[in-house]
Amino acid sequence: MFDIFPYLHAIILGIVEGLTEFLPVSSTGHLILVGQLLGFNDDKGKVFEIAIQFAAILAVVCEYRSRLFYIVKGLRSDVVSQRLAVNLIIAFMPAAILGFLFLKQIKYYLFNPFVVASAFILGGFLIIWAEKREHVVHAESVEELTWRDALKVGFAQALAMIPGTSRSGATIIGGLFFGLSRRAATEFSFFLAIPTMFAATLYDIYKSRHLFSIDDLALFALGGIVSFISAFIAVRGLIRFISRHDFTIFAWYRIIFGFIVLVSAQMGWVNWDNY
Repeated sequence: MFDIFPYLHAIILGIVEGLTEFLPVSSTGHLILVGQLLGFNDDKGKVFEIAIQFAAILAVVCEYRSRLFYIVKGLRSDVVSQRLAVNLIIAFMPAAILGFLFLKQIKYYLFNPFVVASAFILGGFLIIWAEKREHVVHAESVEELTWRDALKVGFAQALAMIPGTSRSGATIIGGLFFGLSRRAATEFSFFLAIPTMFAATLYDIYKSRHLFSIDDLALFALGGIVSFISAFIAVRGLIRFISRHDFTIFAWYRIIFGFIVLVSAQMGWVNWDNY
């Protein structure tokens, strides 16, 4: 008999991944919570998350395909394209190096409800602080970033290895603190997500390759398609949103979600330790 529930779960998790991956709210935290509530948090569920994360990356590539093509095309002769490519490499390196050295220790020591909740709540207050302080912007677009800006954002992204921090949140808010405009910080976060998430996804695929099965292809494809569409909508929506609003709403959302993490752990609804 055909069981529709795994496919419904795939759709729900695809939506959650797509909508939260590029917003400053931590997709991992949401996937842990929703996956646990759906009972889709076993080894297959974790491999499924790899598939939908990969689909979310493709949404950014699709949205910025013209600019990415222009950058690649101009690498030989265009100074602006060369500078942006170098900045992305520089920004990518801190998380890559620190992740290679300390990822196992971080997962062992920091994946617990208190750390996840604290990261959500602290990140929320940092966003409020970033928005209330006086903005001194020296880079209105990603093309105006210096290598120093890129390095600073790269170290901010490395903070996202702490569970609950949010990769996009760390890079966007870090960018605001370092003098980037909201649009520049957000778009650089999107661009930086491509090499960072591709590398992380390829590593996860290699590490979990024995768990992939041809029988799960339809389930993974459905979740991937939903994640792609949701991420595409989220990326476009966020760019429109920041043209008229700040990030304060995401700050209060993070604070509320942090308390949800604490309550769900205290009540035993979600096992945040075993992830």
